Amino acid sequence: MLALLTPSPSGLEQLWFALIGVLWLGYFFLEGFDFGVGILLPFVSNDNVDRRIVVNTIGPVWDGNEVWLLTAGGATFAAFPMWYATVFSGFYLALFLVLAALIFRGMAFELRHRRDDAKWAMWWDRAIFWGSALPALLWGVAFADFVHGVPITANGAWTGNFFELVKPYALLGGLSTLTLFTLHGATYLGLKAEGDVRNRAHQVAQRIAPVTFVVVAGFLGWTYLSARSMHHVGLVPPLLPVVGVGVLASVGWLVRDRLEGWAFIATAITIVAFFTTLLLNLYPNVLVSSISSSFNLTIVQSASHPYTLKVMSWVALIFTPLVLIYQSWTYWIFKKRVRRPDTTGTSQHSDTIA
Repeated sequence: MLALLTPSPSGLEQLWFALIGVLWLGYFFLEGFDFGVGILLPFVSNDNVDRRIVVNTIGPVWDGNEVWLLTAGGATFAAFPMWYATVFSGFYLALFLVLAALIFRGMAFELRHRRDDAKWAMWWDRAIFWGSALPALLWGVAFADFVHGVPITANGAWTGNFFELVKPYALLGGLSTLTLFTLHGATYLGLKAEGDVRNRAHQVAQRIAPVTFVVVAGFLGWTYLSARSMHHVGLVPPLLPVVGVGVLASVGWLVRDRLEGWAFIATAITIVAFFTTLLLNLYPNVLVSSISSSFNLTIVQSASHPYTLKVMSWVALIFTPLVLIYQSWTYWIFKKRVRRPDTTGTSQHSDTIA
């Protein structure tokens, strides 16, 4: 009887776990530098013109980058409804904070230039900072909890509270993403800004690169050693976290030598290696139970009906290339650096967000 009630794998479960993983990787790669730029806004700007330059480096693309989050959430809801339901039950407060931060951050991009008032701009700049820093921290906490374990019982029933989510391993995961996204934003500003903002971004990147290396190496080391001790390393090859940490070690040197493009690529590779390590370590589960491994929520157990996954696969096959082409075109159109206006007459309009 139990065998009849247990879902059988169709292969589509693995496919959609991989596709959702790719969506999250795309989101963290693209939104990662958005978060980093927002976090660095008060540290690389000396006046309002500098702040306008910083905001305009991500002005045309930040909302497009968030589409990856919406798609990842929607795909999770459709492909793995039990995973979606359990995460929203247990991570409700954390996800509410992320949502509120993203809402105020989006409002800030649209409203900060609507009034010629220093106080008005200051409050919206704070919204950009906190709206970037909170998600950068909490996404790392959430994914660390997915891997390390949360208090769930049979069928994903949640039995814990918010403080179950903020244990040392999870906090180190959050600190890892916070520093990594900040560094990613600094390398992006090195590519997109001109003048003093660009120089300050280089200085910040050189200062935080060693700190980021130590934090990320510590977290990935803890992740892999913990998985080995429990005889569950998923599909993670030992070389993957080593490559991620090794590439991260080169960022400070690349920034110092003004190899800005390579520095940005290095932080991007590190982000991909970081989250790929967590996702492969998680497989074949979508959530690990801290109560008992028999309560782990697997991809087969939490998946939708194979027909649903089949229809979703055809939709993804048709529309994903179109989205990628459009977003690539957007980055190509806005590829030029953002620089300080030559005259006061033009500078007052320099922060208009396309």
